[in-house]
Parts: sequence; C-alpha cells; structure tokens
Amino acid sequence: MKIDKTALISKKANLGKEVTVGPYTIIEDEVVVGDGTSVSANAYIFKGTTIGKNCKIHMGACIGGEPQDLAYKGEESYLKIGDNNVFREHVTVHRGTEKGSATIIGNNNYFMCLSHIAHNCRIGNRVIVCNNTLLGGYVEIEDQAFVSASCLVHQFVRIGTLAMIGGGVRLNKDFPPYMSTGTDNIVESYNIIGLRRAGADAKVREAIKQAHRILYREGLSTGSALEKLERSLSGNEIQHLIGFIKSSKRGACTAHSNRNNLLTRDG
Repeated sequence: MKIDKTALISKKANLGKEVTVGPYTIIEDEVVVGDGTSVSANAYIFKGTTIGKNCKIHMGACIGGEPQDLAYKGEESYLKIGDNNVFREHVTVHRGTEKGSATIIGNNNYFMCLSHIAHNCRIGNRVIVCNNTLLGGYVEIEDQAFVSASCLVHQFVRIGTLAMIGGGVRLNKDFPPYMSTGTDNIVESYNIIGLRRAGADAKVREAIKQAHRILYREGLSTGSALEKLERSLSGNEIQHLIGFIKSSKRGACTAHSNRNNLLTRDG
C-alpha cells in the first residue's frame, strides 16, 4: 500500500491490498476500496462508497457525494462500484437519494473527464461515457453502450445494450438496444460497428438489421411493428430488444422522418 503523507484517510475506511492514494486526497468514514485500486491527487471519496478491485480514480474526481436532489434528507445511502472501472479527471458520481438506496456501477466501465453520474443511476458493464456527458437521476445504461461527449440524458431514461449515442445528443426517451443516433430522441440506424466489435456473428447482425427495418422504416405503429417483429424474427437479441421497448415507461425513441436517407449496409 502506498499512501501519500498529505492524504486524509478516515480510520473507519477499509483499504485493500496494494491500494495507492495520491496527495491531498480525502477518504471518508466507512469507504471500502478494493485491492489494487489507485486514487490520484485531490480526489474525494465520500462515506457510503464501496469501490471494487483494480479501479483507477484520477485527479479531482468526486466519488459518492450527496445527491443533487431536493428530496434528499441526509439519510444513509450508498454508491456501489464494481471492478476495473476508470474515472478520469473531475468525474462526479453521487450516491442514492432515498434511505438505503444506491447508485450502482458494474465492471470494466470508462468515465471520461467531467462526466457526471447522478443519484440512483444503474450502469452495466463495459459502458463508455465520454467527456462532459451528464446522466440525470435514475438513468439506466445497459452493457456495452457508448455515450459520446456532451450528451444530456434526462432522469429515468434507459439506454439499451450496445447502443451508440452520438456527441451532443439530448435524450428524454428510452433509447433501444443495438441502435445508434446522432439526433435527439431519434433512432437513425443500427449499431453495426458496435455489434462487430462485440463479436456478434453475421446471423445476429442480420437479425438486428431486419429488426431495425421493421421497427423504424416500414411506417408501422410501435405496437404493429413489435407484433411483426415477434412473428418474423427470433434470438436472444431480438427478445431483448422487444422486451426493452415494451417495458418502457417514458416511451422509446422513434424513427427519423427521412428514413430513405439513413440506410446502413452490413458488408
């Protein structure tokens, strides 16, 4: 363990093996830091935070602070972070609002400079959130989604597995799995690059391509499109896509009005 002499660490904190803590960092009561995690200079880790193994917390990050929520009454709440996560410079992550609730972050995620994860968010695994992106309270992001720089995601919005959100996009509706966009609340295409990088085989990519066509290019209502999708295609990815849209409480993003100019080829 390597702890800088200027760091302020509570005697009630629990630091694992081979943890490093940089200059002027503060770690409050009842914080748990897993083996091999490094915390750089001027970071602040608040009470109620549990951090897994081999995470990297960069300069000036604030991890587990009080929620920016007028409903918060100072009750005990938590932030739970898995293994192998990276929090770059000046990232902010807030703990839950209600008593006993938690913000939850999975494994192998990457949060770039100045991104913000608000209270009660749920982040899956292998998610990338780029610079200056802001996630409101109770946002959920499923595995392997990519949220580009300077995006604004409204509270309670969900972003599906392997979704790709372009820079500066604003979302106040749920964005479906395997799809991509560069426009507010619009599904422009399916995420062929993400699917390839994730190792999806040709059969799966073709099924997602056909699902995108049925949902967003044939001019059907959402209900009719889902019925046709259930009749026409099968597979775990298709079932997940259908379930995601059906379970949406805010409504899922819809198609661009100029569909004919948004063709995507899977070569």
